[in-house]
Amino acid sequence: MKYLLYIIFAVVVSCVGLGFYLQNLGNPLAERFIGAGIAGLFFIWMPLFIYHRWKNRSIQDYMLTKENIEQMNRYKKEKK
Repeated sequence: MKYLLYIIFAVVVSCVGLGFYLQNLGNPLAERFIGAGIAGLFFIWMPLFIYHRWKNRSIQDYMLTKENIEQMNRYKKEKK
């Protein structure tokens, strides 16, 4: 999954870079390359990246529940 993310990111950056290069040449397809690169970044790469980073984590560890608040208060008291 990590290498797939690298490959997709390289393709997206290349697509946007090619779009800006073609824009300087006056090619009408330049905006399509830039748009496809940005769309690929937000609709393909970003969800895969978020899934990859969060797949083995528990959301409960990051929520403010009563138990977590009590645990933080105990930590503060021990630190003082």
